[in-house]
Amino acid sequence: MTAPLSPRPRPPRARGELSAAVLDRLTGGTTPLPHHAAAERADPYGDDLQLALYTLYELHYRGFDGVDDALEWDADLLRLRAHLERRFLTALRTDTPSGGSAREALAELMDEPPGGKGSTSHFLLRSGELWQLREYAALRSLYHLKEADPHLWVVPRLTGRAKAGMVAVEYDEFGAGRAQDIHARLYAELLDDLGLTSAYGAYVDEVPAEMLAVATMMSLFGLHRAHRGALVGHFAAVEVTSSPGSARLADALRRCGAGPAAQRFYDEHVEADAVHEQLVRHEVVAPLLDDEPHLEDDVVLGIRATTLLEDRLTARLLDAWGDGRSALRPAA
Repeated sequence: MTAPLSPRPRPPRARGELSAAVLDRLTGGTTPLPHHAAAERADPYGDDLQLALYTLYELHYRGFDGVDDALEWDADLLRLRAHLERRFLTALRTDTPSGGSAREALAELMDEPPGGKGSTSHFLLRSGELWQLREYAALRSLYHLKEADPHLWVVPRLTGRAKAGMVAVEYDEFGAGRAQDIHARLYAELLDDLGLTSAYGAYVDEVPAEMLAVATMMSLFGLHRAHRGALVGHFAAVEVTSSPGSARLADALRRCGAGPAAQRFYDEHVEADAVHEQLVRHEVVAPLLDDEPHLEDDVVLGIRATTLLEDRLTARLLDAWGDGRSALRPAA
């Protein structure tokens, strides 16, 4: 039976100085929060900084069991979050190629590697085993059980056609008015079908930093009006690449004998995201840049930063799976 999507998850386990301090504050501790120098020293893509950011962002989603909702706007936590965000965003800007137009950046997404080399969905389609598909489903739950939620934050910051186009795509993501068709609900059913836990946040402790970064980036872009262009770029990158990847994952699940609920999630995205790709290109990105052409560099950042983080995650997965190892962190 699919777990309810509403209950709040338990706080995760710390992975270092920064995340330990955040979790101590959330659970009633009095340890002083780290100064900005600690954030500057931290690996921007590492477990500690990424878990600290993820934990702080979750206060804006469902929070945590036993954690006071008022801490969502705690000034000290927000100050620390700003330091962590600055460290992460600086790394993204440094490591993401700049220049060119949004149109060119979107075109880059269509250049798939020869033979699918270096692609998670190609690997799973060609030679993936059921245990690897289950691992992939578990770690992607950080994204898909909140699918479309962070992108809603951009809607009040858009106008005209861009706003209407964004809402049209989001309407489909949230089931077009049918609760049973909300994409997060479909993903919970996929998890159940694969014998996994469908509770929100259930796999945070087992998810590596590379997946945390994918989740934290969309929250970072979504929560700040200043990054609305980057959020639209991220959303466009997801929708443009979703349909072909979903087709491969649906076929991989069929080949490995997964049930109909697991297949349905990706089959739904093959058709829906083919339509969404065109809507995002022509009714979100294009009108946004017509209205605010100065945001083009930010849109490009959102597109290419998405590729950067997804490539880092793919490298983690294929390196582990190629050696026959789990790509997840050890459970407690």
